[in-house]
Amino acid sequence: MNMPDIKPGKYLRYLVLPSLFGTQRTKEILIVNPTAVPEREEAQEVSVSVFDYNNETLEEKQFDNVEEVLGFKQNDRISWINIDGLRKTDIETVCNHFGIHPLLMEDILSMNQRPKMDEVEGILFCLLNMLYYNEESHTVEQEQISVALGKDFVISFQEDAKRDVFDPLRHKLRMQNSKIRLAGADYLCYSMLDVIVDNYFLVMEKLGERIELLEEELIRKSNTQSLAKITQLRKELIVLKRNIAPVRDILSSIQRSESDLLDDRTTKYFKDVYDHIIQAYDLSENYRDIMVSMQDLYINNVNLRMNEVMKVMAIVTCLLAPATVIGGIFGMNFDKNVNFFHHPWGFFTAVALMLIIPVWMLWAFRRRGWF
Repeated sequence: MNMPDIKPGKYLRYLVLPSLFGTQRTKEILIVNPTAVPEREEAQEVSVSVFDYNNETLEEKQFDNVEEVLGFKQNDRISWINIDGLRKTDIETVCNHFGIHPLLMEDILSMNQRPKMDEVEGILFCLLNMLYYNEESHTVEQEQISVALGKDFVISFQEDAKRDVFDPLRHKLRMQNSKIRLAGADYLCYSMLDVIVDNYFLVMEKLGERIELLEEELIRKSNTQSLAKITQLRKELIVLKRNIAPVRDILSSIQRSESDLLDDRTTKYFKDVYDHIIQAYDLSENYRDIMVSMQDLYINNVNLRMNEVMKVMAIVTCLLAPATVIGGIFGMNFDKNVNFFHHPWGFFTAVALMLIIPVWMLWAFRRRGWF
């Protein structure tokens, strides 16, 4: 006889409480301690891409060694150096050559850092997170990116070499006479921040679709799974808000900055990104309010179902009360001076009363609108 193919892992995973209630995701969100020394793993592979351009020419190159990019400093053209994969020795080499302060170097190598903006010794530094939506786990994933703006160069440091949000920007750089090719390095920095912020809306759109579907599910039917989905969505909104709110401060600081690296004509573009991040922040607040309302809706639905059950039970109890009273009277152990006990029609009269009285009670309850 063939034995069924039993996979213990398929069922035993439900005995692990973190996987059952999703507490592991909570731990990932709340594990933020800026005083702890980060234990970042060295990247196995480092990929370096360079866009060296002006209005007439564009050189696009790929390197596996950061030492190859040291010659792009002060070459009378704009250079965008993008480093995918972080290694301490590589970061130190690049930062020392391009004059990036050691404090900024520590921020680049940090983990779970709050988005921030600094201006140190002729370098305008921005640290923030790129957001992605994982379709399989339905979670918001984040990747830290550091952007250092100097004279005629922009250096970006990314953790993951397999993905980013800069493909539209690369496409514009390959187009001759595009606005980004005509402008300076500060406009390139603006374009990078603009693409990152615009991608926030794509993530929020995915979350908005899930919120809409969950709201329809709650209206049709709600159960404990619905409550679990509400809790999961609220966790993802925490990640979203944690990343969006500080970016507003970054752009506000850039607008107030009097750095020589920022041209007056470019400042108005940062104002446009600031307006976008304000809109994204307001939308995240709206999502949060909707989730609170949905949780209240779930609780109200549970209470409503409980009330319906109690109402049905109360009606059944009331309908059975007359039969209980009549049956109790006729079931007593004495028959003296009670002539009706032995009447030929006594039994049929008692049964008729047990039926007529509940029917009359149903009619009276219905007329009063009790159900």
